[in-house]
Order: sequence, then C-alpha cells, then structure tokens
Amino acid sequence: MAAQLPYPVIHRIFSRFRENEPEPKGELEHVNAYTLVVAVALSAQATDKGVNLATRGLFRVADTPEKMLALGEAGVIEHIKTIGLYRNKAKNVIKLSQKLIDEFDGEVPSSRAALESLPGVGRKTANVVMNMWFKHPAQAVDTHIFRLGNRTGIAPGKDVVAVERAIEDHVPAEFQQHAHHWMILHGRYICKARKPACGVCIINDLCPFEEKTA
Repeated sequence: MAAQLPYPVIHRIFSRFRENEPEPKGELEHVNAYTLVVAVALSAQATDKGVNLATRGLFRVADTPEKMLALGEAGVIEHIKTIGLYRNKAKNVIKLSQKLIDEFDGEVPSSRAALESLPGVGRKTANVVMNMWFKHPAQAVDTHIFRLGNRTGIAPGKDVVAVERAIEDHVPAEFQQHAHHWMILHGRYICKARKPACGVCIINDLCPFEEKTA
C-alpha cells in the first residue's frame, strides 16, 4: 500500500484524467434507472461485457419492474444463464422488482439506504446508481479502484470502505463526479493487476508504484 499522495499531486493526476477523457462513461448498458440497477446487480463477479451480452435481450422484453415480474424467475434465468451465480441473481432481480413496486411505486429510489434495502443491491451497486443516474458524487469501489487507489496512493485503504472514504476526502471536489469512472477505466485497461501498462500510463511520472513495467 502506497502512502497517501499529497493534494497537489492528486490534482495533477485527475487533471490529466479529465484532459484525456472529459466525460467518462460506465460500460454497463442500460435504458433507464431500473435497468441500471439490474445491470449493476448482475455484474457482481462478472464482467461488464458478459453482463451486456446477457441483458440486451432481457431489457428488450423487461425494462420495468412490472415487465420483469411478468417474465418470471425462469424467464430471467433463460436470459442471464451465461452469467456467474445466475440462479441467485435471478431470484434477487425478481425480489427487488417486487419491492420496488410494493414500497417505491415502481420507481428507483435515489438514497443509498433505500437502494441498499433492495435484494441483491449492496453499497457498491447503490453508489454506482447514485453516481451514474442521479449524478451524486458517490464513489463505488470495485477491485480495479481498490488496486489503483492503493498502488498509486490516490486513495489507500485496507478495505473498500476505507478507499471510498479516501477518495471522498482527498480527491478535489471538481473531480468527484467522475472520479469513480476515471479510476475504474484506468484500473481496468492500464493499471491492470498482473501486468500494468506503465509504458503508456498518463500518470506514470506521478505514480510511486515500485514495480513498474516498461
């Protein structure tokens, strides 16, 4: 775990991220807040690419809680059976759809607590939805962001909540809205786990990582 980088260095890092990609986007396909919740919930222990392949057909026939309930658990399974843990995920999709109808008039709530009350929705999923759909500067920490935060010193922490808080505390306010996406994309495609692409990294000179690759 690298030491926490000072504010001026973090500002330079995110200035470069912004210059390179002013409006970063999440890679999970969705058509509304509801399908975003479902897509993010399905993405646990799965790749965004794999989830997108499964949900394209699913969301064509079920893009609301009511339509998903009409499809039924067996119908959901048929669409998502290429995704890991698909049976349990299908159950949660049906349960969360029912809860949205029963308790939220079929609308996706915008608070973290309400989102986390939905079956299959944890803190990370709630933060993604808050950030991507409701434009709150919430920081969803996945394995890529956890690795990047600790490897670079942008946001070191022993667990995902600690990294989340470090991002909130140390990344300048002007970058908070997009910090999650800049970090996840950099971690996914450049600062990879086994062989980081340090040779093409735009923050190479600002990163204290000792085991850099060529």
